[in-house]
Amino acid sequence: MLRNYSSKTSSVVPRSTFLSDFILGSQDGLVNVLGIILGVSAATSDMRILLVAALAALGAESVSMGAVAYTSTLARQKQYYRDVEKEKNEIKNTPGHVLDSIKKILKSWEYKGKELDNLASGIAKNPNAAMEFLMSFERKSIPVDKSAPFRSFVTVILATVLGSAIPVLPFLFVKSVYAGAIVSVVISGIALFCIGFYEAKTTVGSLWRSGLQMLIIGLAAGLVGYLIGHLIGAVPI
Repeated sequence: MLRNYSSKTSSVVPRSTFLSDFILGSQDGLVNVLGIILGVSAATSDMRILLVAALAALGAESVSMGAVAYTSTLARQKQYYRDVEKEKNEIKNTPGHVLDSIKKILKSWEYKGKELDNLASGIAKNPNAAMEFLMSFERKSIPVDKSAPFRSFVTVILATVLGSAIPVLPFLFVKSVYAGAIVSVVISGIALFCIGFYEAKTTVGSLWRSGLQMLIIGLAAGLVGYLIGHLIGAVPI
């Protein structure tokens, strides 16, 4: 019966992590490139140097973030399958312990007496039900399907490219580094607010608070980049 469970779980597709991957990539790419742009613009008025620095950061950041998403998701996948093997062994070799674990969880939900015993016994008798129950509520382990690492890799790379491109765009249409930096801050701030707003809208939380929080975090990081560029640019080399 345990082999039967294994064959069933191989077709289980977990809830999509697209939103978290998208926010991770777009926010990180936008904030990092904005910080570099403001830092370089504070140190030099050479448009070519600024664009080279920004585009180099865009490329490196996108690949780096995609790789991090891939390896971290792969690690979660391995952890999940390791937990599955542990639960298989417990269900097979220590059914009494499995029953006690199920009862403990049900008691925390205020099940008592005969209702508790019947419900726990029913779950424990079904290896598939026991496995999913304990994986979810005892180990707090979320399924990670085989394609998840690659999916996260692609999503984060594309989101990082998109986010990184936002603060760069104004410099393709203006000749002044100073003017481009101002427009870059404005459109980046709008984009950050929209990302936070969308996150709250699709999950939970205050729409405006989430948007303002994302905006403040992003602009604060950009300010750090500007201050560093200003200080270094003011020092003779």
